[in-house]
Amino acid sequence: MSLILVVLLAATVMLVLAIILSYVLGWANEAFHVEIDPRIEAITAALPGVNCGGCGFLGCGDFAAAIVEKGEAPNKCPVGGSGTNQSICEIMGLDAVDSVPMKAMIRCIAHSKDSKKTDYIGEQTCLGANFISGIKDCSYGCLGFGDCVKSCNYDALNIQDGLAVVQYDSCVGCTVCTKVCPRSLITMIPFISDPMPVVACANSDTAKEVKSACSKGCIACKMCERKCDLYMMSNNLVTINYEAYTADRLSDTMIAMGKCPNQTIHLVGDITKAPIIPSEANSEVV
Repeated sequence: MSLILVVLLAATVMLVLAIILSYVLGWANEAFHVEIDPRIEAITAALPGVNCGGCGFLGCGDFAAAIVEKGEAPNKCPVGGSGTNQSICEIMGLDAVDSVPMKAMIRCIAHSKDSKKTDYIGEQTCLGANFISGIKDCSYGCLGFGDCVKSCNYDALNIQDGLAVVQYDSCVGCTVCTKVCPRSLITMIPFISDPMPVVACANSDTAKEVKSACSKGCIACKMCERKCDLYMMSNNLVTINYEAYTADRLSDTMIAMGKCPNQTIHLVGDITKAPIIPSEANSEVV
């Protein structure tokens, strides 16, 4: 058999196989085709597309599918906010659901001067420093190397004198920063009012231990709890009951805040909008 015949035979076989495979693939495409609800595509297009995971799902596509297929609440996109919520509700034929923006809060208020930190020459990251015992007197305090700052895509965090600080006009509540803090010092709070009261401490040690490590830590004195029922003491650490908090309770929390001896409780956000508390209330806002 000549070389030309061999080449022609091989080409013919390949052509026949290609035709057969094309028919098989065409049949499989029809047989196994899964119809996608057009609402999923519309909601995905309405979402910001940053796939930050702030909604609790892997990405915008997963969140869109959960809304359509599982009835997930449409107001869980922290980046898109109320505008995205409105668009999703229109696509789903729902009444708009009120959404409270969630923003990051640092559970520490100690700057470099407030809690002693030892010299550290290792990897200049919070993750690396956290493996070193005793790098900071307070084992619950912010390490200040800025892992959270590097993770934020919205320039909503910076380091000020050894402490991570949130820029609330830029924070979109994407939760990325909460995942990188090795000491779990960043949490999300509902921004029901602006400003918001927060407890900037995570140290649940005894008062004596807290005092020896930091001048700004919660010493469980219960002064705030006695002044306002929104403050609750648990495991040597005060917390704020945000489920019961409403914007008209801001003044109440500020009066109790003024009793905090270490200024552990303070306001975050636009403090220029804070109400004026009568001097007789002995309040103090930081």
